[in-house]
Amino acid sequence: MDSSAQRHRLSDINPLPALFTMGPPARDHEAGLRCAVTLFVPLMTLLLLGRLDLAVFVSFGAFTGIYGRNISHGERVRMQARAGSLLIVVMLLASVAGHAGIAEPGNTPWLVLATAIVASGSAWLAGLWRMRPTGSLFQIFAFGAISSLPEHPPVLEGMVTAVSTVLFALTVGISSRWLRPHRVERFRWPAPDRVVGLERTMVHWEAFWHFVAVVLAGALSAALGPVLDMEHGYWAMVAAIVPLAGHSTRYRINRGLQRVIGTFVGLALTAGLMFLNPPLPLLVLIVALLQFAAELTVVRQYMLGQVFVTPLALLSTLLSAAALAPGSVDRSGLIWDRAAETVTGSVVGVACVLFPWFWRKWVQQSDAPTMQIPMIRR
Repeated sequence: MDSSAQRHRLSDINPLPALFTMGPPARDHEAGLRCAVTLFVPLMTLLLLGRLDLAVFVSFGAFTGIYGRNISHGERVRMQARAGSLLIVVMLLASVAGHAGIAEPGNTPWLVLATAIVASGSAWLAGLWRMRPTGSLFQIFAFGAISSLPEHPPVLEGMVTAVSTVLFALTVGISSRWLRPHRVERFRWPAPDRVVGLERTMVHWEAFWHFVAVVLAGALSAALGPVLDMEHGYWAMVAAIVPLAGHSTRYRINRGLQRVIGTFVGLALTAGLMFLNPPLPLLVLIVALLQFAAELTVVRQYMLGQVFVTPLALLSTLLSAAALAPGSVDRSGLIWDRAAETVTGSVVGVACVLFPWFWRKWVQQSDAPTMQIPMIRR
């Protein structure tokens, strides 16, 4: 190993420089507006119908609109249809599991195992389908949140809400074809594509690491829960898979660090919004605006995006709780849980990234360990 490689042993995993950089804009306002509308309209509809107990199904169904930001309409429809179908299946499994009592005390190992299987399977499909964003973050979040609801709405009502939201997201995704017909190209359905060879192998590794990270994060959260008074283990599992996405070890570690810093700043914003205690119609509007802000920033600067994602997630929880169990939410406890679970999961995720890096660097004596990562290259 030459002297140059020796000098850069640790510099290739230094995450600090990216904390102070921001990527170039790429029509982020268009994606943000689509996602905000996809969330706002169904939530406001539920509010008017007096059925905010179904808000959680809207929140996760609306994630369909996040996929396929800046691609042609044909490719976007296919990607969003796949993503929406996967989310619907995950929400159905979560609802059934929740009714079966998977999140009840004493069933934590089963909940962690089920979430890990969902994470691994979703990451595997996301890789085979070349979905962007890739990974299983939204699927883990959906499964954990819905299966852990304090009160479970009827499965059929929840799924009707979820399917309706996904269909609405698909419509919004190609709405510019009617709003601005003179500015869009002819609709073309994308040609079939296959993932083969090394890329397919990396899809398998991706699924493997998602399973490992979720199991470890869930187990650590369960072990620390009684000590640190944590009650939202799935938040740790979500945070654990965040560092697994990226093109290099440095990028992955940086995502884990940015997740933690952005979450802590976002919790301060959340506390301020909770203190204001806005009425439900205004709360729905704030949630939609936070969705817009998150999509405007998360691709360009992940840490800044998390500042808006954090209150978005917690205020969405309050929306559901307003109907499911009014007055039962411990707001300060919710903020503490988010902080503690995020740190717990991020530590596990970074450890899962560093383990193969150290193995290649010190055991295999590789001069370029970040170029041999057994995960999907972004």
